[in-house]
Formats: sequence, structure tokens, C-alpha cells
Amino acid sequence: MKKFWDNDSSCEAGASPARSDKNVRPTQAVLTQVVVPSSVQIGSVTISPATVLAPMAGVTDTVFRRFIRNLGGCGLIMTEFTSADGVLRAKDQKAKRYLHFYEDEHPISAQLFGSDPRVMADAARIVEDLGFDMVDLNLGCPAKKVVKCNGGSGLLRDLPKIGGIFEAVRAAVTIPFTVKFRAGWNDDELVCVELAKIAEDCGLCAVALHARTREQGYSGNARWEWIAAVKDAVKIPVIGNGDIRTPEDACAMVAATGCDAVMIGRTAPANPWIFRQIEQYCGNSKSPPCLAEDARQGWGTLRTDHVGRTALTRPVEHSSTNLRSAAYDEPSEADRYEMIRTYFQMLIEEELPDATGKMKQFASWFTHGVPGGAALRKAIYDSKTAPEILANVEEFFEARALTSMGLASVE
Repeated sequence: MKKFWDNDSSCEAGASPARSDKNVRPTQAVLTQVVVPSSVQIGSVTISPATVLAPMAGVTDTVFRRFIRNLGGCGLIMTEFTSADGVLRAKDQKAKRYLHFYEDEHPISAQLFGSDPRVMADAARIVEDLGFDMVDLNLGCPAKKVVKCNGGSGLLRDLPKIGGIFEAVRAAVTIPFTVKFRAGWNDDELVCVELAKIAEDCGLCAVALHARTREQGYSGNARWEWIAAVKDAVKIPVIGNGDIRTPEDACAMVAATGCDAVMIGRTAPANPWIFRQIEQYCGNSKSPPCLAEDARQGWGTLRTDHVGRTALTRPVEHSSTNLRSAAYDEPSEADRYEMIRTYFQMLIEEELPDATGKMKQFASWFTHGVPGGAALRKAIYDSKTAPEILANVEEFFEARALTSMGLASVE
């Protein structure tokens, strides 16, 4: 199956996306007619724009969530998936850390996993009391250690039990309750449509489908036609997830499935600007420009000041009705420097116990595409402390800035 990023560009322009053929992905010409919605209503919470940062273990802690929020363009952020049993254990420090958030993170959803309806309901009450805007049930995690405890996607083979959890949690809280799930255990045991209908019948406010099976893990292509089938089956909002790597992909998913919002996971750590790029591409940007692709596309003049800061002078406003003229920015080297320095400094200020490990974890993502990035990654990996890592980042980019001005050379 083709995604937007490997579609044949020779497809006939102006064709409309046919909902009846879920295997056909829209071409770029079709995308001029379809954009990611500017907002979606989930219960009492308005998500604007209709983009969601997916919950990711080891990634979406409070620092990364605020980092994404500050870059702009993301409508809803979610916590790392958290054990409902852990939430109820008074001494579970990891669960407490996962559910720690700041006021500037709203709207925010807490994602829980577990298989006991009573425990899930009690944990959801705690989540509501903590001030979260929404609570979400994880039925998607494919990890063996979670599945063997009948959590995550392990529950996909027991729809009656899922129904019991839905009812217990829905009765326990007043905040919007949602679920994120996979299409099924494997291609022979697809339950996504039936599960979505159960969720709607039990009073859930929205569903999010990662369009892969548990057997697939994170391999192969996401099957967007499964998202379309769920959208056709229920009236509550449907959030699509899987294989969104670019703003074009986000619009292609909406065009192919009719989903009400898009959720982005693994692309976000590699390209934290993806949300604001989608906002720009769809012509609804409220975020200040920080990148440089528009200049290469002819939408403005790229200028660099005496200290190496890059800015784009646009001759005209982009049209929100023509995506060809609604280009989006790409990060410059200066943008990447500011991003890395900001994120690493936030980690240090938060005093997370694993700040050094987090920096090393994100180094390969954040330095992707930076000339000489391999040397920086090595310096980061060889560092012993978080301040040492930050100093190496600053030294690397300052040297590159001097080189660009012809004042030094990089070995």
C-alpha cells in the first residue's frame, strides 16, 4: 500500500478521494482540497488544531511534552502510558513521575493501561483529581511484558473484558474518556470496528486507531483503510494514527479516511516541528516561522544576520485554500541548535534522574541532517554528565557558526 510519500506523481490532477476504495491514497493534487481540521471537540474539551502527540514510553515525559507545546501546532499532548496498578500504589515513584505535569500543558490526557475494571476506575478517578483534561485507555502497546499481563494490545482478544473496563471507567469520571487501540491481534483477528462500536455504546468520547495489528508491531505499512472503516462505523470523533511523516501525509490520511484528527508518534522525536509544519501547510498557522523551506520553494527571501540567525521575508500571505502555496518551513542549522540547547536545558532544570540518558537517547534524532553531526553524537555519548553534554552542544554549533562566517575552520 502506498503512502503520500511514495505515490506516483503522474496520477491525474483534480481527482477526488474515493471513500469506497480504501486502498487508494490521494495524490498531492487531491490534497489541495483536504486539510487537517482546525479543531475537534472531544467531550467538553476542544482540541485545536486537531493534532495529537501520541503517548510514547520513554519519550513523552513532561519535558518533551512542554517542548512540543512550546514549538506550537499541537492540539493535545498525552503522558507516557502508565500502569493503573502503579497509580494506586503509594510508593510507585515512576507512576507519580509519569503523571506529573504543569499548567502550561493543558489540554493534556493521561493514558493508563491495565486489565482490572475496578483498578482502572480507581486510577481514572485519581487522574481526574490531579487535574487532567482527559483519560485514555491503552489497548495498543505490543510489548511482551505488557501483553503477558493482559494489558495493552493483549486485551484485544477479550472484547467483553474491554467492555467491562469501558463501563467502569466511564462511570468513575466526568472528564472525557477515550481509547487508543490497534486494529486487532493479527490480520485474521481484526476487531477495530467492533471495538469502536463498543466504545461508542459505553459512552467514550473518541477513539484513536493505530492502523497496525499487534503482530505487526511497528513494522510494515499502517492500513489507513481500517481507520476509514472505523470512521464509517461510529459517530464519535476518530483519531487516525500511523505512518504520518510529513504534513502531506497528515492531509492524505484525512482525505483517505475522513478522520477527525491525526495522531503523531515516532516522527515527533525526529522532527519536533511536525505539528507546526502541519499547521502551516494547512494555512492555519498561529506559530511564528522558524525555518527555511519557504525560501527554497520561492515563497520568500532567506536572510542571515551577522550572528548567523536565519529569517524568512515573505512577500505575500499564504492562501489557506491552496496547499501548493501553503508551504511549510524546514529547520535550519540554527533552528536545530536552538532546539537541542532548549530541550537539554529543560531536562537539566527539571532535575530528572535520567537526564543524561535522555540527552543521549535524543541525540541521534535531534542531530539528524546536521553536517558533522556524527562528531557531535560521539561527544554526547562520551560525556558523563548533563552539563557536559550541553557544553559540547554549544561548543559544536558555535564552532560551526564561526566557520560559516569564515572566522574558523571545522576539522
